[in-house]
Amino acid sequence: MVRAKSWTLRKHFEGFPKTSDFELKEVELPKLKDGDVLFESVFLSVDPYMRPYSRRLMKEGDRMIGSQVARAVESKNPTYPVGTYVVANSGWTTHFISDGKDLQLLPPWPEKIPRSLALGTIGMPGLTAYFGLLEICKIRAGDTVLVTAAAGAVGSVVGQIAKIGGCKVVGCAGSDKKVAYLKQIGFDEAFNYKTVGSLEEALRKASPDGYDCYFDNVGGEFSSIVLNQMKKFGRIAVCGAISGYNDTVPQKGPYVQIPMIWNELSMEGFIVSRWNDRREEALKILLRWVVEGKIKCEEHVTEGFEKMPAAFMGLLKGENIGKAIIKV
Repeated sequence: MVRAKSWTLRKHFEGFPKTSDFELKEVELPKLKDGDVLFESVFLSVDPYMRPYSRRLMKEGDRMIGSQVARAVESKNPTYPVGTYVVANSGWTTHFISDGKDLQLLPPWPEKIPRSLALGTIGMPGLTAYFGLLEICKIRAGDTVLVTAAAGAVGSVVGQIAKIGGCKVVGCAGSDKKVAYLKQIGFDEAFNYKTVGSLEEALRKASPDGYDCYFDNVGGEFSSIVLNQMKKFGRIAVCGAISGYNDTVPQKGPYVQIPMIWNELSMEGFIVSRWNDRREEALKILLRWVVEGKIKCEEHVTEGFEKMPAAFMGLLKGENIGKAIIKV
């Protein structure tokens, strides 16, 4: 019999998550029925969305939400023979049994490309960058695009897709190491928002003429400042608001109506599942760009399932460059 380890939400987060908010449990899985498949986790994902979604979707005691790349180790389902790799939203667990529904088969995968990228650039974060930039920002060659949390799993792909589209790209990140990484992958301008004297001046220096598109991953005060530097008819894709995820009291910011009216801006929030019907088409494009070297991928890999809470908290502190991955 297989024993599965799972991380559960022992207590809802109050402010920044604590180690004591998580609990590691172990259960014995039942024998497979016809149509079932036993999967073993290979790579697991930690993502910023888990912080706000845990309150919305989970009860205390539930298994932590999240996706993983898993391999079939026993099967009574002909669609998923032993050795098949899938992406599954089965949470923080080492093993799970599936009836085959709601699994996503990995597309034909080149040997030189790590399968962990199915949780990053060639997965949900890459799709978020792709659709947010092309469908919400509607980039055009010659646009100036601003990206926040630019060295993260989504932001780094946003910048590179914008470069493929012929745009000038400005990124901000929270360390000099991350700024150097952004320059390395092709960002035209980048700065460390923690060390500049004035965000307003740093933004103006990076693009004196303002910004056509803003891909917003952080929200808060930073985004309020950006609004005043958008060009006429600028487009804003609101993807995340990580600056406020751990706040116990909601942030109070300035009103956005005046800059939006004067510059006739478009601002739209989105969740990537909106484009699930186009998922396979977009993943093929992202995979091709990675193989061709047009998109470079960076992963922050933590080894060991027991370290998942620490990796998650490190992500929320901004310790990662690129996609945060746990290798089981």
